[in-house]
Order: sequence, then structure tokens, then C-alpha cells
Amino acid sequence: MFFSKDLPSPTSFFTAYASMAGYMMMIRSMTHQLIPGPVQDFIYSSLHSLLFRSTSTTLTLTIDDDNMGMHNEIYQAAQTYLSTKISPEEARLRISKGHRDKHVNLYLSDGEAVNDVYQNVELKWRFVTDRGDKKGDDDGRSEYFELSFDKKHKDLILNSYIPHVESKAKEIRDERRILMLHSLNSLRWESVILEHPSTFKTIAMENELKRDVMEDLDRFIRRKDYYKKVGKAWKRGYLLYGPPGTGKSSLVAAMANYLKFDVYDLQLASVMRDSDLRRLLLATRNRSILVIEDIDCAVDFPNRLEQQQPGEGKNCGDSQAPLTLSGLLNFIDGLWSSCGDERIIIFTTNHKDRLDPALLRPGRMDMHIYMGHCTFQGFKTLASNYLGLNDTTMPHRLHPEIERLMDGEVITPAQVAEELMKSEDADVALEGLVNVLEKMRFKANELSPVLKKKESRLERDEMRARPDTEGSPRKNSKRIKKLVLFWT
Repeated sequence: MFFSKDLPSPTSFFTAYASMAGYMMMIRSMTHQLIPGPVQDFIYSSLHSLLFRSTSTTLTLTIDDDNMGMHNEIYQAAQTYLSTKISPEEARLRISKGHRDKHVNLYLSDGEAVNDVYQNVELKWRFVTDRGDKKGDDDGRSEYFELSFDKKHKDLILNSYIPHVESKAKEIRDERRILMLHSLNSLRWESVILEHPSTFKTIAMENELKRDVMEDLDRFIRRKDYYKKVGKAWKRGYLLYGPPGTGKSSLVAAMANYLKFDVYDLQLASVMRDSDLRRLLLATRNRSILVIEDIDCAVDFPNRLEQQQPGEGKNCGDSQAPLTLSGLLNFIDGLWSSCGDERIIIFTTNHKDRLDPALLRPGRMDMHIYMGHCTFQGFKTLASNYLGLNDTTMPHRLHPEIERLMDGEVITPAQVAEELMKSEDADVALEGLVNVLEKMRFKANELSPVLKKKESRLERDEMRARPDTEGSPRKNSKRIKKLVLFWT
């Protein structure tokens, strides 16, 4: 049995409490002075995890924007992917627009979250900004995403969902991609935005040829593993040939718009050495089209070799070696062609017969595309583009006459487009085109006998030049070339 005399007095109780509180304050002050803040946070979090162990089944993945000093591709993919998942009901959003962007880009703000569902699995994305020392210094700032889901779906998320996010992000970037046109300036690539309106829908080509080209491009894009399996560089070569004004440049632009590839316009006349060519081509990016227009007259490789003095090629280093045809071909299908993936090389020429046979050998240019004079099918495409005429509903009354006059090689697509642009009235524009076609047809009929005489005379001159081949093959080839240039 306790008596009141056995209990401590209130005075002694409060005295002991005051002493204990003083000791606690002293210990706390010493702790803050002697133990750094990050170490304190670590100790507190460790004690908390031991004393209050969580039984949650949620797993959270952290996706940092920085990966050992390099950009984290998963972070960039997540940022692009989530931009399409953001709800307009979000309380806060970040927006941005670069000088090359066509639309405003939406991003999550700090602390905001977005829910997603993948194969009936619920996921939660959260964007977090860590400001480091919280003194406003951007050097210590970092950004990351937190991806939370049930632990039992870990394998599905890592092996299937993350690749799905990367794949979708690539599709989104391709749709938003701003195409660039690169050209040479003092052996450096300069870039401008490529906004050429040409597409496979608007270009004046036969439907079958369009379909063949598009199917070939699609097959090339999806066969990365196939090219690797057969041991070939992942590149494709096209030779576009035909008279001027037949749409070769428009086809290049249509291919770029279709594939979302940048275009590099290489002017060989500005390149003097193989080493310069190698450096320029190595500076091109993947998923691009390299174009060399008018390859037959872009550079005279034999003349450059003839200007070289005897012995110069042996004594000079590779950096001083002049530009050669073999150096160019080495980048098309030689060892250097493997430096880069998803590349397309296009040569254009008005005269295929003038090209060096080395450029035409099988396997060098994978597809030869003839861009000829405008056909009636091509005219209907142009009439739809410029005048809004739809041949499937009601053909224009002048269509039969135009089809008759366009039979054969009479007019180029560029000339047809020029006539159609002269008036917005379909009747006026088509009547003007009929007049032009009649004049061209009449002129062609008058010149036909003269052209036949020139062709026969050229054949006789070539026959006379043949006996000279054994003595000097190079001189003989030059004579034939001069004759061809003279008569054409």
C-alpha cells in the first residue's frame, strides 16, 4: 500500500523534467553543429524504415534526366510520350515552343501526375524537380519522373511497357519532326527549315510508279534486321533520270516528306579532295537523304586527274589527294558506306547515257527511276492540285483533246504546271494548255526529220571512230563524248 509520503513532490518532478529537457536541447544543438544535414536525413530515414516498415505492394521507378553526364533516352521518351497523355484539367502545366516548332508543347509541372493503363495494369507517372541546395542555383537542379505500379507487374513494365513508351515516343517525334535542308558553305553544312509542299499525292507521276517507289521505301525502312543479317549497310540508292522539268527535285522532296528524313544537298563542285568529301559525309546524320544533282556534270573527275602532275599522287598524303570517282563510290557501297544507318543516296541526271559505267553497275544504285514527259495521268494530278478538278466525278470537256495531244513525249510536268497557274478559271487554263500543246506538237512534227538525220549522222561518226580504239581508247572516248555533246 502506497502512502502519499512515498510519492515524489511536484517540485522534484518538475526539477527532473527541466534537467532532462536541458540535456535534450544541448544534445540536439550539438547534433546540428557536428553532423551534416544529409547524414542526419539518412539516419532519420533509416530509423523510420526500421521502426515503421511499410507493407505497401507499390514499386516506384525513378527515371532521371541525366545519366552519368549523358541524356537519358528513357527520360526523353517518357517526356514525349506523356505530352500526349496530359489532361487539360491539370492544375499546372509547363509550355514551350522553339523557333523550329509548329505547335506549343505541353509538359507536366513539378509535382503533377498522370495516370496510364497498359494491358489492364494501372500506372502513375509523377514529375519531380529537385532543386538541390534550394538556393536558386541551377547547377544543383535535377528533374526526374517517378513511375509507380504494383510490384507483381515489374517484369511486364520493364520488358514490355518501357519499350512501348519508347516506340510511341519515336512515332510522335517523327510526326512532329521539322525537316531540315543542309547545304555546303566553305566545306561546312548549313541548315534551313525544309518546307517543300511536294508529296506523293501531289507529284505528277504514274500511279503504278508512285506505288512502286513508296513500297520500296517502306520495305527499306522496316528491314533493318534483314540488312544486318545479310551483311549490307542499311542504305538505299536511287538514280533519277530524265529531261529537265520532269519532277526529279519534287520527287526528292516527296520522299523526304514521306519518310520524315532531312536532306543534304551535296555540290561536288565545292569539294576538291577525297578527305573533304569523307569529312562532309561523316557529318551527316542518320535518317537522311544525300542528294547529288546533275551527277553527269557536277564534276569532271577525269580532268581533275589529268591536272595532277606525274608523281603527285604517290608523294602526297591522303589529305591532299584530289576528289576522285573511286572516292565517291567508296561512300556509296564501299567500306565507308557502313558509317551510318538509314541513309538514302540519290543521284539525278538529265542524261543517263553520259554517266560513267561505274555509277551504273548492278547493286550501286538500287533503283533507276525514269522521270519522263507528262502523261495524261500526270496531267490529271496537276489539274486536281491547281484547279481542283476531280476526274472521277465529271471529266472536263477538254480532257479528251488534251489526252490526244499529250500522247508521246510532248510536254514536261513543269510546263503543264506553268500553264495551269495562269488562271484560276478551269476553262481558261485548260484552253491555254490546249493551245500550247498544239504548238508543241506542230513544232515536234517539223523537227522530226531533222532529228532523224542527226541521229544517222551521229551513228556514222561513231562507226568511223571505232578503228581508233586500239591506239588510244581515252582519246576515242573523248571524241565520242564531244560528238554527243555537239549534236545534243
